[in-house]
Amino acid sequence: MARVKGALNAKKKHNRVLKLAKGYRGARSKQYRVAKQSVMRALTSAFAGRKQKKRDMRSLWITRINAAARLNGLSYSKMMHGLKLANVDINRKMLAEMAVNDAEGFKTLAELAKSKIA
Repeated sequence: MARVKGALNAKKKHNRVLKLAKGYRGARSKQYRVAKQSVMRALTSAFAGRKQKKRDMRSLWITRINAAARLNGLSYSKMMHGLKLANVDINRKMLAEMAVNDAEGFKTLAELAKSKIA
């Protein structure tokens, strides 16, 4: 059998990494060895960032719900507890959306939660 050398595959692999490193400063975007380290770190950070974004959004929703609940005379925890007792199964994303865009609807939920707690 003929001998197969790895030049073409290596070149493809290098180009793939260098394409991901486009826009990096200096050797990070030009030299494969340095670019590979930067890209690996960047991809790890990107993965972690996607997880962090979910945590940040949940925190934002809770803050918005708390602010709106306090305008209606409840704390966040009392509001959520009252909704749970009332068997209202609505997620925090939708509650936050209601708090911002549908104050009347949120107020009815707050009254329902108040009545179930008392």
